[in-house]
Amino acid sequence: MQLKNFIKKFLKFRGGKMLKFPLMRNNVTREDLDLAIELLKEDNPMLTNGARCREFEQAWSDWLGVKYSVFVSSGSAANLLSMAILKIRHPEGGEVIVPAFTWVSDISSVLHNGFTPVFVDIDPQTLAMDPAQILEKITPKTRAVFLSHIQGFNGLTDSLLTELERRNIPLIEDVCESHGATHNGQKVGSFGDMSNFSFYYAHHMSTIEGGMVCTNDHDTYQQLRMLRGHGMVREATDQDLKDGYISENPDLNESFIFACSGYNVRNNEIGGILGLNQLKRLDDIVRRRTENQALFFDNLDHTKYRNDFRFEGSSNYAFNVILKHGTSEKFKKIENCLKKEGIEYRRGSAGGGNQLRQPYLKGIVAPDAYKDFPEVDYIHFYGFYIGNFPDLSNEEIIFICNVLNEA
Repeated sequence: MQLKNFIKKFLKFRGGKMLKFPLMRNNVTREDLDLAIELLKEDNPMLTNGARCREFEQAWSDWLGVKYSVFVSSGSAANLLSMAILKIRHPEGGEVIVPAFTWVSDISSVLHNGFTPVFVDIDPQTLAMDPAQILEKITPKTRAVFLSHIQGFNGLTDSLLTELERRNIPLIEDVCESHGATHNGQKVGSFGDMSNFSFYYAHHMSTIEGGMVCTNDHDTYQQLRMLRGHGMVREATDQDLKDGYISENPDLNESFIFACSGYNVRNNEIGGILGLNQLKRLDDIVRRRTENQALFFDNLDHTKYRNDFRFEGSSNYAFNVILKHGTSEKFKKIENCLKKEGIEYRRGSAGGGNQLRQPYLKGIVAPDAYKDFPEVDYIHFYGFYIGNFPDLSNEEIIFICNVLNEA
């Protein structure tokens, strides 16, 4: 018991100080773990990608409202496969419109597949790309719009969807932080040609590590399955497709025909079990996170912090706190108060703020390119997020608001 208590306390420490309010409390339950243990107790358990993974894929497709889902090792792997599909369609390369405010893998997956990222500033009310700027930056070289739904907000508009369809520009949705968010009552992630989800432990639901790529297109689905497993034809479920490759390659072992230069980003049966069980409570998790968001912003001082977000359809991942009139002195004072009270936070909000300031983009964008994205750059210095999770109590939320309001 003493060791258990020590470990519990140790896991709450960051930088030598006790955290009263971490970004996330563990969302893998005893029931989840017991189901995984039951698998491990079997005489000859199948542990790699198998029946449980396929069952989770189907259950996820049903929940999201799409035809096909492919379970992968992470949300970043989902990003990578989406861009690899785009590369198959456009081996000549081209441009992909991306946010300046997102997670690094959205940009790195574009670069890894030989596309040129074209950056867009945000709409401050959704933190997603400004739809008007997206349309302004479309050129004959545009191959897709890669839109991130940031931290639970819906980044879509009717006008954007209509115009992309009219111009025949594919939409790829990153929904890694926004499970259950909706646009006009329809779940985001079901609008684009493809969509990406993450099941990292801090997200709405968790398979420890894991992700999903979703689509309504049969050919894309087959390509995703092959890309996930080294490019092997046997990973496809379309028998006609497999028979075609076999007949065209009579000198090859039909079990080892590689249609494309793929990856190994499969998940495993333990992830499938966790995903299936957590999916049962995902709607309740979304509801609770949304209730937390409403209580948080109802109690936050609107004279000090922004409160003009577009909350309709949101599925909150974290509380975004952005100063209305930021200065370095104000921000430092707030940081000190948060640290004093053991409230964990992430400066710059999603992905660490303005991606154009990051060293991995040196030589790819101009040294002062970040200056062209003032909305993101403001959040980079005067914004941060605080964790939101289902078992955060109302009293805890109000306490955090009071700390912020008095800072």
